[in-house]
Amino acid sequence: MMRMFECKCFAVLVLSIIFCCTVQAQMKPNWKMQPVPVQTRWAKEVFPTNVLPEYPRPQLIRKDNWQNLNGLWDYTITDTSASVPSDYQGQILVPFSLESALSGVQKPLLPSQNLWYRRSFIKPKLKRGQKILLNFGAVDWQATVFVNGKEVGKHTGGYTAFSFDITDMLQLENNELVVKVFDPTDAGFNPHGKQTLYPANIYYTAISGIWQTVWLETVSASRIVDLGIKTNIENGTVMCNINSEMLDSNIQMEVTISTERKILNRTIGKYKDLFSLKIPNVRLWSPEDPFLYDLSVKLLKKGKVVDEVNSYFGMRKVDIQKDSKGIDRIFLNNRPYFNLGTLDQGYWPEGLYTAPTDAALKFDIEVIKAMGFNTIRKHIKVEPARWYYYADKIGVLVWQDFVNPPPSLPDNSKNEFEKESKEIMDQLDNYTCITTWVLFNERWGSYDQKRLTEWVKKRDPSRIVNGHTGELLYINNQLRSPSDSPYVSSDITDLHSYPYPMMAVKHVGKAMVCGEFGGVGVSVPGHQWTDLQGWGYIQVKPKELEIKYKFMIDTLSKLREEGLSASIYTEPFDVEGEENGLLTYDREIVKIPIEKIQRIHNPLIQSNKLSLLYSNSLIVKNIDLNDTDDQYKQFLALYESGKRDSIFLRRLTLMAFRLKDQKCLTKIGKSYIDKLTCLYTKENLFFISNITRTTDDEGFRIFQSNPEKINKILGRNEAENMVKSIISNEYIEPFLHIGGSSPNWDKMATLLKSKYGVIGSEKVFGTAMIYYLDRKDWNSFGKYYSLYYKTALSRSEYHINNISWLLFQNVNSPEDLEMGCQTMKYSIEHFDQLNFNAYDTYANLLYKLGKREAAIEWEERAKEMAPTYHNVIENLKKMKEGINTWK
Repeated sequence: MMRMFECKCFAVLVLSIIFCCTVQAQMKPNWKMQPVPVQTRWAKEVFPTNVLPEYPRPQLIRKDNWQNLNGLWDYTITDTSASVPSDYQGQILVPFSLESALSGVQKPLLPSQNLWYRRSFIKPKLKRGQKILLNFGAVDWQATVFVNGKEVGKHTGGYTAFSFDITDMLQLENNELVVKVFDPTDAGFNPHGKQTLYPANIYYTAISGIWQTVWLETVSASRIVDLGIKTNIENGTVMCNINSEMLDSNIQMEVTISTERKILNRTIGKYKDLFSLKIPNVRLWSPEDPFLYDLSVKLLKKGKVVDEVNSYFGMRKVDIQKDSKGIDRIFLNNRPYFNLGTLDQGYWPEGLYTAPTDAALKFDIEVIKAMGFNTIRKHIKVEPARWYYYADKIGVLVWQDFVNPPPSLPDNSKNEFEKESKEIMDQLDNYTCITTWVLFNERWGSYDQKRLTEWVKKRDPSRIVNGHTGELLYINNQLRSPSDSPYVSSDITDLHSYPYPMMAVKHVGKAMVCGEFGGVGVSVPGHQWTDLQGWGYIQVKPKELEIKYKFMIDTLSKLREEGLSASIYTEPFDVEGEENGLLTYDREIVKIPIEKIQRIHNPLIQSNKLSLLYSNSLIVKNIDLNDTDDQYKQFLALYESGKRDSIFLRRLTLMAFRLKDQKCLTKIGKSYIDKLTCLYTKENLFFISNITRTTDDEGFRIFQSNPEKINKILGRNEAENMVKSIISNEYIEPFLHIGGSSPNWDKMATLLKSKYGVIGSEKVFGTAMIYYLDRKDWNSFGKYYSLYYKTALSRSEYHINNISWLLFQNVNSPEDLEMGCQTMKYSIEHFDQLNFNAYDTYANLLYKLGKREAAIEWEERAKEMAPTYHNVIENLKKMKEGINTWK
């Protein structure tokens, strides 16, 4: 999905309809769920004493030998240079991330900070030769683990499980477990998906720390580590590769396949890597019949069980074949199978990456299938093991995205991406539901596509590889991202088309799919993350959605006849500021009745069996088609007759805002603000900033008068940015239209400084800087760059490194270059400590000023951070040789 615009708010968006009034779970006096604008029905079932109690690893079960460590842990946040703390600032509910409401904390973790966890546990009783493993489902991003003050190991990667043998570090009774977490989110080189420190549409609240179950496991010294299961439906065999820790060569392995407690095949042999078992009368797995076989593996010594694990598998095959008309299609079990999918992001209002309960996790798959979808594209996130278990058991195909690397970063980001992608493939390899690996999404962080696509195909030939979903991206039939070789080495030709689906490009041997379409936004009052205008590629009224959706699916039916093999609709659920889901974010309201969605889908998938899951467990309400802004006149009449309660005023304010009735917005907005008893909260200030449009609005006065207080709540410069935006709209934009070819910027700056202080003149100088940048008048650009940054160093509205690089390349004035040096030095000290590009810009500015030794010193620092980056290497070489680094 393409990023459309950025939100102004730095922090986690937490908006509630009735502010200062929180709906909290009454669990324990030292923990409570933090307020969120909406929450799912399962949030109230979360208790510190019973958090996600289900066995976390359904494909490798030792059910009687584990201890769940979920629950209340101590936590604290320090800077990254701090050692193991002795004092902790509060408690956090594991496994909910620091930023989530269910954690009880709901704070962001900055790139300059570490998050620390601590808890104690009793050493489990051990028999001779047994070991204790400490298991983590997932920790985002880098975890360092200590037991009783000793480091036991470190793991990087926010989406995969890891374990440590802690047996030798345990004491007889109480033991202390400490976990240190570093997570730079989108400021580092780590894969981070759609998380961002600055939430915006299609980018969401970051998560940091432990976000899946933590547990202890008692195992034998000789034990099964994991299984590799590959099926062959042609000859009805299962290949089982057993990875084990084996301390005794006399131990045998026993592999048993059964169904409904009836043994179908069993083999016993000495220690070896691979077992092959035949299955009689094979029953194939599919979304219409998600049949699973039980698998048991034992280690035996003299007939006694040393270790035993239970697992399962499904018999299915997926590949690309030609149909009876010679069209390349996706085949399931040697039959053409249209993958009717939806783009599931796996976010929850109260838990973010973590579902509040196991039932909630299961619900998402059930309701998606109940709507008639047979495929889920798991979008740039890896779920807990139990999600894939339910996908296997309920029966949906899964297209699994890799977690994209950040763009424009040095080789360590690529190395980390490939390491983590390998771990993801290894961890998810046995799940029957996963039929397709999705390498890159819309070029986000993409590189070496041919090599990596072929690497994935070679590593797992049993699945389809979609190497580059959405490399061709169409918005309203206009191509936004042309590409010379968009489908190199892929099994699929895949384009994204918003809002309406399109046919993909035809290539011999590749199936054609529409990897994303839809994005139709529908707001549902009372069920929104933010009741300000939600986002969708198009925004429609509730009555229009069913008509548009049916048209899209009818279009897919026609494209299917022409050769389309799959489609992915955006999306099943609203996510934070996005309102393009078929259900609301809280999973309470469905925007088209489920029965109607089923009927719309049935002609396309030609199967009625997928709808059988619609039951009492999937209680959702249908949308009220009349609850829209069409009621504005009636609401205004109620206002004039004296209705003034907070909920009503807020709704009416938003109606006036959306309908652009500025006169009423100013009046009603002030009425709403006057009703607020706690004005200076993140939620209220964020709302006020968004409804403030003119200098006459009450919000302008509040933000202009109290910038320091507001910035402490909303984030750096948020108050000034809002004030500048309104000044620009009211004064500078009209001035540009009447100013002709040579606007008198200095006169305008003097006027606005007299009205609004330095903020006024600063906005003028910044606008003038961009004005002359667009016209390539470099002397004037340099002049206004200097005037702007004399006051705007700490509150720049522009990307300092990018704008300063243009200064270096095009301006020769020593005074302006000196200002550029001061600006870049400030930026490095305060914002860009980890950005080698900023070091490079600063070094080049110094060099152009004739400060060669200092320039070489800073360029060498840039090279240390990015040792293989070509431009830095070349610039350093030129500096040492005394050659200009600018044209």
